[in-house]
Amino acid sequence: MITLATVEDTGNVRSGAEILDSTRELVLPTLRATVDQLSPAARAVATYHLGWRDEHGAPANGQSGKTLRSALVLLTAEAVGGSAEAAVPAAVAVELVHNFSLLHDDVIDGDETRRHRRTAWSVFGSGEAILAGDALLATATDVLVASEHPAATEAVHTLSNAVHTLIQGQSADMDFERRRDVTLAECESMATAKTGSLLGCACALGASFGGATGSHVDDLRAFGEYLGLAFQHVDDLLGIWGDPQHTGKPVHSDLRARKKTLPVLAALSTATSAAEQLRTLYYRGRPLSAPELARVAELVEAAGGKQYSLDEADRLLSLALAALTTAGTDRKAGSELAELARVITRRDR
Repeated sequence: MITLATVEDTGNVRSGAEILDSTRELVLPTLRATVDQLSPAARAVATYHLGWRDEHGAPANGQSGKTLRSALVLLTAEAVGGSAEAAVPAAVAVELVHNFSLLHDDVIDGDETRRHRRTAWSVFGSGEAILAGDALLATATDVLVASEHPAATEAVHTLSNAVHTLIQGQSADMDFERRRDVTLAECESMATAKTGSLLGCACALGASFGGATGSHVDDLRAFGEYLGLAFQHVDDLLGIWGDPQHTGKPVHSDLRARKKTLPVLAALSTATSAAEQLRTLYYRGRPLSAPELARVAELVEAAGGKQYSLDEADRLLSLALAALTTAGTDRKAGSELAELARVITRRDR
């Protein structure tokens, strides 16, 4: 039997890549079996989105994502003395919700590329992608209930609350597109809701399925929420300066869409000439050319936006690790959670 805790006899802490590889080995078979139970139409969209099949239904070897949230579920279960195997239903449920949100986000944002291939909506249509996302969301609850785990009922409430918070974050993100007066504080609140809520939920579910209650669950949820906001800072940096071969999206993709991301708003909040130039260029009423996009990126950095997000990612990581220490986790699993947190908040910066 595959177990997330399997390590060499030396007991060495695994690297982030090894943790994620082990997570995929343990979670993907159940995730695949779960998705295969969807209706034919929803299954076609979902399996394409997950990289398992192409648009014609033929097997494909596309990327199905980092399974970061699944890894957090399994490791937090072990961190409180439980087993990774018992927490697989919670990991699958979180993965389903995450992909529900991606399917909907791509439609809302009009993004045409994800994971180095066309987005599901651009292949199958917006309606089909939305309905497939809805099917994944509904199935996530079914998976938790069907597990018959003692924590299943509470887990449904935890997941439902996270989804509501995630939707609030997405709604705020959409509202930002219509406004020019968005503040950095508003953007951080949005990112906490849109990204931090699900990472916090993943850690809380893992802790619950591992047998923890009360403050242990709360501390691990806090670890995930801090980590989620740090992750968003890094993700926003990649949306501007990331290598398309790694991000799966075109260079300057967030700038092209005029997204009000954390580094952009941090830059705009400064009293600098670079910020003034950035504001004039970013809010022009026409698409930005490639040279203009490159100039916008330079101005974000010159006004301090890039450094702000790098510093915030480090600060939030420290807060996450402090919450992890407070939780009093199993030494090895806690060390691997810390290792994973460090990896995902750096991401080859």
